[in-house]
Amino acid sequence: MSKTAAFDPISARTTLFAALLDAKRRHGAAKVVLEDAERQTLTYGRLVLGSLVLGGKLAGLTRPGQAVGVLLPNVNGLAVTVFGLNAYGRVAAMLNFTAGVRNLISAVKTGLVETVVTSRRFIETANLGDVVSALAATEISPGKHVKIVYLEQVRTSIGALDKLSGAARSALAGMLFADAASRADKTAVILYTSGTEGSPKGVALTNTNLVSNARQIYAHAAGMLSPADTVMNPLPMFHSFGLTAATLMPVLNGLKTVLYPSPLHYKQVPKLIGDTKATVLFATDTFLQGYGRAANDGELNSVRFVIAGAERVKDATRAMWSKTGTTILEGYGATECSPVLACNLPSGNRPGSVGRLIPGIEPRLHPVEGITEGGKLVVRGPNVMAGYILAERPGVLVKPEGGWHDTGDIVTIDDGFVTIRGRAKRFAKIAGEMVSLAAVEMLAQDVWPDHQHVVIPLPDPKKGEQLVLVTDNPLAQRGELLAHAQAEGVPELWVPRSIQIVEQIPVLGSGKVDLAATHALARQTRPTP
Repeated sequence: MSKTAAFDPISARTTLFAALLDAKRRHGAAKVVLEDAERQTLTYGRLVLGSLVLGGKLAGLTRPGQAVGVLLPNVNGLAVTVFGLNAYGRVAAMLNFTAGVRNLISAVKTGLVETVVTSRRFIETANLGDVVSALAATEISPGKHVKIVYLEQVRTSIGALDKLSGAARSALAGMLFADAASRADKTAVILYTSGTEGSPKGVALTNTNLVSNARQIYAHAAGMLSPADTVMNPLPMFHSFGLTAATLMPVLNGLKTVLYPSPLHYKQVPKLIGDTKATVLFATDTFLQGYGRAANDGELNSVRFVIAGAERVKDATRAMWSKTGTTILEGYGATECSPVLACNLPSGNRPGSVGRLIPGIEPRLHPVEGITEGGKLVVRGPNVMAGYILAERPGVLVKPEGGWHDTGDIVTIDDGFVTIRGRAKRFAKIAGEMVSLAAVEMLAQDVWPDHQHVVIPLPDPKKGEQLVLVTDNPLAQRGELLAHAQAEGVPELWVPRSIQIVEQIPVLGSGKVDLAATHALARQTRPTP
């Protein structure tokens, strides 16, 4: 049985900014805690000071408790903005700049976001001018449109008095933020679901949710991580994995974090890993394959552990990274849980599972009709969200009943190890039998390990549903897949009726497969029998 450190839920009843102050006290104001792609560094002292100065200016443009949109990539300024908003009691609504105009407009309307903080340089570099124009034209309430605030303008408005005030507040922060516990249950961050199952929902995460999860992760990884480690985070902070696991967890526990603005830069990320000698990497399977293939000799050798989430890790990915001496530890979570729920550890690493639950999580398995192995995972804990904010009820918090969150995932638990069998919504009913789409995808992965595969169910007048395999393998043939299924004793019913070959499987900015876009491909393009 692996050992984890004790997690104290009482100590997590504080704010993000107060937790940052605590980290500064424990690890020293001079410790470098952040570095970005431009090799700019921030110590705890400078991060606290910058947060107070910038936060003070943004507070003058907003109201206490107001949701403020944050449209920025992974740079030091993003961390300063999030902590700055939190210091002055504002809510950071993290906007996914890869989501498209429709979803972004839905996000600001859902969260009643009247002000969006961004950067002119970022908007120009990422060609998001049309997106910003569309946001600025969005009416949040009658006669009230979204206001765009550029960090460059804010910085030029910062004078000597602002800096002096920030320095004074930094020196007196212990007294000024002594009442942090009273704000612990206030919403700190709003994240948004991908919208693959309807309009994007806002997920309201409190200060306690986020601080708890950061400390739960660190307690779970007792002895594995230390302030001597350097974390590489190329994952966007508009996704909970990139925000909490890869940024807040290390920052609030004394680990240096290197931020990179795009996980899709497969050549640049390994180079930065090599330059910074990063020892821990957070990524998804899709990105790990890209880094492993693009890296030059020696660039990845410093990485001791990869923490992988958001999608299943393939055997081929593990084999690729084992050549560098790196151990891949697969974990699991949900945005609604801040997000981490479970993770493998070096002392207890079972490939194919997502590890044991982290401290403080109370699980239940609910039976699902037609599913004979495992059940639907429902969880409760200090990291479970305050509630959803729905597009049809902007600004209104819909709390989880009794504090329980239904993950929608079918899992089994064996000796504490959680194995994901599939999502409840990712089962097809074929001739009366429930078939796991994830299991069929794994079958295809066994046959063609170097390619990406997604199984989509489509209506069938005779059997209820039929399966279509969408793959980027140009040589994929159903006969080969059928032969493997027969050799493994898998019913022919599970083998997709047709195969659709595409140049590339659509991927979300978070690294997950874009199921909605893949489903559209399956409907629009004629499959190959």
